[in-house]
Amino acid sequence: MCRTCASENINQKVAPISRSISLDTATRLRNAAMSKLIRQVSIETPAPKLKDCVLNLVVPVPDTPAQGARILVVYAGACYRKNQSTSISSISSQLSDTGDITTSLHLLAKQMQSGSFTSISEEGPDSAPPQLHQTSVAIQHNPQAHQGVRDGALFPGFEVAGVIESLGTELKPDCGFKVGQRVILYPYEGVPHGYSELMVVPDLKYLIPIPDELSLSVAATLPTGALLAQSAIIAAHKIVDELLKSRPGEKVKILIVGTGGLALWAVRIAAQHFYTPATKDKIQITVASLRDEGFLVAKKCERVNIVQWNEDLYEKQLIERTHDACDGLVDIVIDFGTTSRSLHRSMQCLTKGGHIFISDEVAEKLLPKFGKRAEERGQTIEAVPTGTIDQLHQLVKLVSSNEIEPPPHSVFPSDQAAEVVRKLASSEIPGRAILKFHDIE
Repeated sequence: MCRTCASENINQKVAPISRSISLDTATRLRNAAMSKLIRQVSIETPAPKLKDCVLNLVVPVPDTPAQGARILVVYAGACYRKNQSTSISSISSQLSDTGDITTSLHLLAKQMQSGSFTSISEEGPDSAPPQLHQTSVAIQHNPQAHQGVRDGALFPGFEVAGVIESLGTELKPDCGFKVGQRVILYPYEGVPHGYSELMVVPDLKYLIPIPDELSLSVAATLPTGALLAQSAIIAAHKIVDELLKSRPGEKVKILIVGTGGLALWAVRIAAQHFYTPATKDKIQITVASLRDEGFLVAKKCERVNIVQWNEDLYEKQLIERTHDACDGLVDIVIDFGTTSRSLHRSMQCLTKGGHIFISDEVAEKLLPKFGKRAEERGQTIEAVPTGTIDQLHQLVKLVSSNEIEPPPHSVFPSDQAAEVVRKLASSEIPGRAILKFHDIE
């Protein structure tokens, strides 16, 4: 497709959503149409130097898939992409730091115009040597996790909320979606490397409509953080049901570890699941807070016990403190901590025959070390997957109907991503952090 045709194509597709976006956003989209370049923020696995894990890039405007859609990204959750090294489809290595991206856009547009650069979207990935459109950026693994990684404030995932900018040419009018519709994206296998101003979805099944009563900034917290927490609660619910049947006269005790976004979602979802008229007096939920700020936020949740896991105390003191808060050993632990110490402590607080649920990412590094030990103690450690598309649909309904209250969140401009990650890694932001890419109304 020629540059002029591409420009006209995007200009036509901007028109149907122009009433929902700011003048600045519309101008930027039309500028993108002219240069065929857009901004992208990529958050990689936290490194010793945090600035090394946030990349501000310039990438080609992606073509709308024939059976999919192109999304105008409005908000994105501050999650990192789980990779130790990555190859990013960027245009120039000189754009991998926080330089003057506007100047670079003009420079690269000239390169494309003169024919010195070949875009992937123009000729396809195999038409030019990889070095013309790829930059490899090595991200060092940090052997000592940042505080925010340990407590679940900063976690891997992909969270996008926005509006449909265009639909594929092969889709029928009754496909169930329309241009301008508010949606979130299910984090399917193969999601893009980072958060671009415009991103494409290969299949409409990965899009979840967002009702008007749910704000897009809250919706952006659902596809990974809330979904993973819900997946853990659903897995735990099966064990709870079994215990309530086998021990009708005893309470089922649940311990949730962590006070970042994951744990705060888990507490709220657990309350919605378990504090029903039939079971509210048969379930006891305790939160083990890993930091002072999280302690204060978690304390606002009704009918939830709180115990503070101050890392300055001896391990024996923390375990005894937890036993006191939980009235003994617990039946289920949902641990969103990411360290060996956290999991070891959780096992000391768990009864024989009990279950510990941890995320897939944590399971990869800790199960080989703790699997045999858990078996010897008669305990089960289970990895929890992110969750399904159906579960995300259900989560949207529960949050939009106020059956589940979302944890607090803060919104930051996308060009402050590096500072946001630094604050998350230091556990300086209570609740979730959301990056804002465009203004809607």
